[in-house]
Amino acid sequence: MSMAVVGLVAGMALGFAGYFGGFGAFLLVAALGAVGFVAGRFLDGDLEPGDFFRGRDRGDRRR
Repeated sequence: MSMAVVGLVAGMALGFAGYFGGFGAFLLVAALGAVGFVAGRFLDGDLEPGDFFRGRDRGDRRR
């Protein structure tokens, strides 16, 4: 499934949630979609658990 189709389905789900459930349902569907996206990337191996907790390198800071 291409990313365009995934984006279309996600947009339609958010649209239905916003229309039928109001703004609160829209936010809930958006938040759960983001959690599902991160979980999917983690299960595919694109993300590592340390990516969320690793800080920046000290040498990259601007002064």
